[in-house]
Amino acid sequence: MRDRIYLVSDKTKVSLKIKSLLIKKINITTLKKSNIIIVLGGDGFMLQTLKRLYQFKKPFYGINSGNYGFLMNKFSNKNFLKNFKTSTSIKIYPLQMTVATKSKLVKKSIAINEVSILRQSKQASSISITTNKKNIIKKLISDGVLVSTPAGSTAYNLSAHGPILDLDSKKLAITPISPFRPRRWRGTIVSDKFRIIIKNLDPNKRPISAVADNFEVRNAKKIIIQVNKKIIFNLLYDKKNSLYKKIKIEQTRKETLNT
Repeated sequence: MRDRIYLVSDKTKVSLKIKSLLIKKINITTLKKSNIIIVLGGDGFMLQTLKRLYQFKKPFYGINSGNYGFLMNKFSNKNFLKNFKTSTSIKIYPLQMTVATKSKLVKKSIAINEVSILRQSKQASSISITTNKKNIIKKLISDGVLVSTPAGSTAYNLSAHGPILDLDSKKLAITPISPFRPRRWRGTIVSDKFRIIIKNLDPNKRPISAVADNFEVRNAKKIIIQVNKKIIFNLLYDKKNSLYKKIKIEQTRKETLNT
């Protein structure tokens, strides 16, 4: 029975209102005693919570109280218990980002949606991208580049005109941000088994930042990105509005706009 709930909420009025309603419907316990975690908030808060609590190896059920809430479920006071008890599980894996900075520091973080490589000044970035010793692009002049997971392919990646990936595609999207040279390069899709290496070709004149979802490392010189299969996020979704279905809807919308 899913009756040992640990509840995590942000501090918005909407979240606190939903929280007060849930307390009357479910039994709340401590994190240690729980067997499921309910998260109240938006996508950003969900990402923070997943990174903070994934080591407890418990499933997460998100309830949206923010704007879009792509990673979350819609809240229905009337149907909550039914939706919650019949929810289905989806497993996703994060990206592992390892960054070597100009000052020779090494910093690491995981990313559930994407790793963003962004120009840090008025100068466009100048980077190279390789995977498994194969050149993807020798020199890209742009505002940056994204490496996106399937779960994150409808987020920043989609806004940068990147492809939407099926959850079970076992692929990653590499998408340039405002490419200047080569202007017509639109990115590529690679296997999630690949190890992606991005190097700053001009760190003195053209500094860049590496951002794993919302964790930023400035003055990055070399970035290594690969899927971390040792970390598994178990997300629960209402049957009628699963993450698979949400991605399919976004794919259909994109195809409609492109026709």
